[in-house]
Order: sequence, then structure tokens, then C-alpha cells
Amino acid sequence: MTAAPLFQLRGFGLRYPGQGRPALTGIELDLAQGERLALIGPSGSGKSTLARAIAGLSPPASTPEGGILWPGGPMRAGRDIGFVFQDPGGSLNPLLTIGAHLLEVLHRHGQLSRKAALARAEALLDQVHLPDPCAALQAYPHQFSGGQRQRIAIALAIAAGPRLLIADEATSALDTLVQAEIVALLRDLTGAAGMALIFVTHDIALAAGLADRIAVLEAGRLVDCGPAARVIATPQAAQTLALLAAHLDLASPRLVGDRP
Repeated sequence: MTAAPLFQLRGFGLRYPGQGRPALTGIELDLAQGERLALIGPSGSGKSTLARAIAGLSPPASTPEGGILWPGGPMRAGRDIGFVFQDPGGSLNPLLTIGAHLLEVLHRHGQLSRKAALARAEALLDQVHLPDPCAALQAYPHQFSGGQRQRIAIALAIAAGPRLLIADEATSALDTLVQAEIVALLRDLTGAAGMALIFVTHDIALAAGLADRIAVLEAGRLVDCGPAARVIATPQAAQTLALLAAHLDLASPRLVGDRP
């Protein structure tokens, strides 16, 4: 049985003041509950703009066109939608401990006592496989590596138990090994919780290993969309071919990094 849609974009567009060309135009896209969708495209394609618009994080001066339908009721960033930004350092306050970050989120969205909130914060850090979660609660962001800070950012994003997690270029600043670890973590977390995922990336190889469906954007338009296997095997747009060319092993029909 097909899962109910979490949201539906119908002719969705977005304009910024003073720009001749819209940032997004005519986007038709659905996301089912529990589904993992990759938004891919080159820099400037509109993938991050679309992700932020879905989360309600577009700049106030922007003008939306068309609509976003929420069949199950409106969803709010922070409570119903967790957002992981590209630079975890930019989303963490260097003056606050990791515990303080998590407690702030838990207190804002729950009715937990301090003792229960601390236990929940430690459990969240354990869930994202951060070493020694108890000690990490007392530490500051600068004491962790980039990959560890991204794990902390993911813990913050899932703290309120969202129905949708959006990871906006969350692996682009990490080395290849850590990228694979973060992708595996996102797959495990969303699968265990039945959470939907939007994974924003320019790397079609990463998208192929994580997403159920891939949506390709170019110049603010959706140019290709379908099951991940179909998009890779029979691309429908020149932009999809260009993305594949950067990661395809030309000696065989496999993405670089795939096992034989």
C-alpha cells in the first residue's frame, strides 16, 4: 500500500526582489511519509532554496508562487521538520555546551524535567554514535571534529521527533569516509523512526546510495524525477547525464564507489 503524501508541491515557485528570473519555477513534487528523496543539482540550481522553502525558512522578502499542500496538516520547522545545515559550526553557538544546545531544544518542544531532559540529550548523542555522550554534554563545539559536529547537528534536528528531516548539503564539507558514515547514519535514523528525509546534494553517487527517489534541478526547474534506479539507468535530462558523468565508471555501468 502506498504511503500517504507528507506534502505536495503544485506549480511551486519563488521569487526574490530585484531578480529578473525566479529562483524556482513550476515545481511539481510529492513526498510520501517515510520516503527518502534526494534533491540534486549543480550550484545555483535551486535545490537548497527549495529545501528551505519546504521547511518555511525562505527569506521574508521572497514571494512564493503556487502552493505547498500538507494533507496531514501544517508542519513547522523545529518541531515537525528537523533541518541540518551544511556548516554545523554555523548552527552551533561556540559559547554553549552541547548539553545546553540540546536542553534548549528539548525544553522548547517538550514538557520534560531537567533530569529527564539530560537523559534524553545523552540518549540522542548515543543515537548519532557520538563517543562518550555523557562527557560530550559538558563539552563545547570547538572540541569536536567536523564530522562529530555534524552528528551533534543531526541530534539537535531529531530531538523533537520530527516527521521530516532535511539535510541541506550536510556532507559536502566532510571527507569521503565521514560522508559515507553520515549517509549511513541518516539512513538508519530515518528508517528506524519512519521519518521522511530530503537529502540535498550535488553528488549523485551519495544520492543513489541513500534515496528512494531522486529529483534533479537545473536553473530553478525540476528536470528529472523518479525512482533512484530509474534516474541513474535511464536519465531523462542533460543535467542528469552531466551529474552522472562526474561519478560514472566509464568502463562499466556502475557509479564510482559501488561494489562490483
